[in-house]
Amino acid sequence: MNAIQEVRKMAEITKNMTIGEMLQVNPKVAPVLMAAGMHCLGCPSAQAETLEEAAMVHNMDIDELMKQIAAIA
Repeated sequence: MNAIQEVRKMAEITKNMTIGEMLQVNPKVAPVLMAAGMHCLGCPSAQAETLEEAAMVHNMDIDELMKQIAAIA
């Protein structure tokens, strides 16, 4: 495992991370977000919007979404 992979493994995904940061840390989060209805992962807003902000915009329960993300980590 190289240094970048180690950092990604150690990084914890939080609801205060932007969608872009989250996808860099763990690309496996993408299918979870897509299944939840967040189909704009590549849009400019996703690079600046936190997961919590995106959940509010999409009328999602952030705690439930965090549980789903934690299940894949």
